[in-house]
Amino acid sequence: MVVIRLARGGAKKRPFYNIVVADSRERRDGRFIERVGFYNPMAAGGEQPLRVAMDRVGYWTGVGARLSLTVSRLVDQAKQAA
Repeated sequence: MVVIRLARGGAKKRPFYNIVVADSRERRDGRFIERVGFYNPMAAGGEQPLRVAMDRVGYWTGVGARLSLTVSRLVDQAKQAA
């Protein structure tokens, strides 16, 4: 099954997450099909905390990909901000 989920990056105590489309059998930070955005919970000042390519998320959900709970919450936030 294809899933849209978060892949963690960044340094210790400074998380940064890529929103990726991946096979559900792959590791959390392992191989992915496509990067569709990012989430930076530690964004300060003029930094952008969230970016989501809504057209690509729409495409992947249209062909059967499922959103993780956290990503669905972030996509809803992005829709409200736009």
